[in-house]
Amino acid sequence: MLTRLLIVILTVLNVGVALWWMTSQPSKPVAAPSAEAGVATLELLQSPPPAKPSATVAATVPATPAPSSTPPLVAQEANKQAVPVEAPTETKPEPPVAASTVASAPAPEQCSSLGPFASQTAAQAALAALGSDIRRQHLREVPGKPATSYRVLIPPAASREEAQATAKRIVDAGFSDYFIVSQGEETHAVALGQYRNREGAERRLTSLTAAGFPAKLMTNGSETLPSWWLDVASGAAPADLKQRASAAQQQSLNCARLR
Repeated sequence: MLTRLLIVILTVLNVGVALWWMTSQPSKPVAAPSAEAGVATLELLQSPPPAKPSATVAATVPATPAPSSTPPLVAQEANKQAVPVEAPTETKPEPPVAASTVASAPAPEQCSSLGPFASQTAAQAALAALGSDIRRQHLREVPGKPATSYRVLIPPAASREEAQATAKRIVDAGFSDYFIVSQGEETHAVALGQYRNREGAERRLTSLTAAGFPAKLMTNGSETLPSWWLDVASGAAPADLKQRASAAQQQSLNCARLR
């Protein structure tokens, strides 16, 4: 009885060991189907995982674009065409300009009137003396104010007899219209006519002096002779212009009035 039990136990153990050995054998790899001749085989490669950039390096080292001999291309979203972008041209700094080549700014313009000049010829000579310092100029005449009347006479003599002798010579020279002054500051003077305008008095004076008589032209009332003034615009000092033009006066002038 005991012997049968031992035989059964041994049989069961042998069966179990046989089953364990059968299940523990490795499976044979399945052979891949043979590739046809002339056809390339496809092999799958595992891509390495992307490397994570270091936060410290990314923060401190700026990205440097790779040098390229051709201009970069900008992709157009609408037509998917690549458009070349011109590379920025390098601007060269201009060389410094020497101080001697820089033109100085012109002096501010000042306007003044110079005069009075006795004649237009004298005013034109003053303008020529000022030369190129004058930027704009205008020559103008100021009319004079005539006197009430004009007289021509020979200055008083030492006595009346001497005045009468002078009057006799005047008559002998062909002149008339005279009389001898008998009172006032001009006592013993020989008066030779009174005129309402200067032109008539000057003609009488010219004829008497040509005959050798020391006649003079006298005015009754105040008289202002015509004069000429030179209006100029210049960068020079007005006082300097006055001296160079030999003008008696220099008056300030609004430049807007000088055309």
